Amino acid sequence: MSAFSLSDLERIVATRAAASPDESWTAKLVAAGQERAAKKLGEEAVEAVIAAIAKDRDGLKNEAADLLYHLLVVLKIAEIPLSDVFAELEHRTGQTGLAEKAARPTS
Repeated sequence: MSAFSLSDLERIVATRAAASPDESWTAKLVAAGQERAAKKLGEEAVEAVIAAIAKDRDGLKNEAADLLYHLLVVLKIAEIPLSDVFAELEHRTGQTGLAEKAARPTS
């Protein structure tokens, strides 16, 4: 098992985002802006769903990698560090989803 992490990928995205758009797909996406990067993220999400429905394990693995990469590009453009996302996830794990939903005020 690889020791590669999402934090490693975040650092790679940041480094490549600073490169010339002529030399880096990441830099090209960043230069194109949030809308273009978000559309690409959506495309990758749909492709991951299609692979999952088709029970295409290799396809799902590859699309999941694309999805995570493009999510980190979108987060980079939005200047949201992965640590903020991890903090939100940690906050949400304080109780089960069912308990959280039950505690919401009724409207």
